[in-house]
Amino acid sequence: MSTTSPYKSQGGFGRLRNALKYSLQGYKAAFQHEAAFRQELLLAVVLTPAAFWVGRDAMQILLLISTLFFVLIVEILNSALEALADSITIEHHPLVGRAKDLGSAAAMLSLLLGGIVWATLLYLRFH
Repeated sequence: MSTTSPYKSQGGFGRLRNALKYSLQGYKAAFQHEAAFRQELLLAVVLTPAAFWVGRDAMQILLLISTLFFVLIVEILNSALEALADSITIEHHPLVGRAKDLGSAAAMLSLLLGGIVWATLLYLRFH
């Protein structure tokens, strides 16, 4: 009995091509099916140029932009968890509900962290 997944690639350039293809499919799915991702992406598009104005040096700019990426990453993971949970059952189940709530809490914490970082650097910039 083999413990290797038949879905795992062997490596090389084919693996990189497939990884890129699957990643692009994931971005497309997030954009098409997840309103929260679209809203956060719009926020990131607006705030990325603002980071160059708010940040006083390269490290502050990087920190501001990193928080935007972090929010998007957590939202994609939360959406993946919700899609997986919904594929198991759409009926109420306490563990599925808990998993969805935990994913939502993680997304909210990422937004809170981003808000704190942005508010702090805005305060330092203009106070």
